[in-house]
Amino acid sequence: MLQIQNISVKYKDKNVLQNLSLNLEKGQIHGLIGLNGAGKTTLLHSLYGLVKAIEGQILWEEKPLNYRNIAYLESHNFFYHYLTGQEYLNLFQASNQNFAVQEWNRIFDLPLSQMIENYSTGMKKKLALMAILSLDRPIIVLDEPSNGLDLEGNQLLKQILLRLKEKGKTILITSHLLEILTTICDQIHHLKQGKIKFSYQKDQFKDLEQHIFAEENQEKMIKLDSLI
Repeated sequence: MLQIQNISVKYKDKNVLQNLSLNLEKGQIHGLIGLNGAGKTTLLHSLYGLVKAIEGQILWEEKPLNYRNIAYLESHNFFYHYLTGQEYLNLFQASNQNFAVQEWNRIFDLPLSQMIENYSTGMKKKLALMAILSLDRPIIVLDEPSNGLDLEGNQLLKQILLRLKEKGKTILITSHLLEILTTICDQIHHLKQGKIKFSYQKDQFKDLEQHIFAEENQEKMIKLDSLI
């Protein structure tokens, strides 16, 4: 189990995460949702060690979490100029020589011999996803992985994640598109103002959108009615 215990993160004078606790069961897909500024990316950065919590701890199988347990796909991926797709993947293969690049590329269908700067947005996303898969880490964290992917790419992503779940991987995924999360997640966690407000089980997904947006949108809808 991945245990996030009472962590707090502060940027200058702003509390971004406030005494946040969350348990993520091993071998499940967990969704993380929240409005812009809720602290989603900060939480992911805390897991990977890019941000240091001022309080609390994060445990993996009852030991302090090491970033080497995580494969992290950021929402915006950085690529070195003048590298081919194959050269980029070579940077990751040192940790897993058994990763079958060419076999995986039969699925992703990328021009690995070409410069990445000539890739489309969707192709870059697929390349970054293949790279983190090559790490073969027990925890997979995906920040808006569907951004830039077409319908076929999103369906492929869904099938990959479901198969990784079957292999016992623990997956945490964020998305602004609820329908993506509700089709693959075992639980969806609502982050609001730096805290987990609620964790939804599968049988509660049908009411998810109404619960989340009812409070936030009520005042805005009243104002909208006065304008239209």
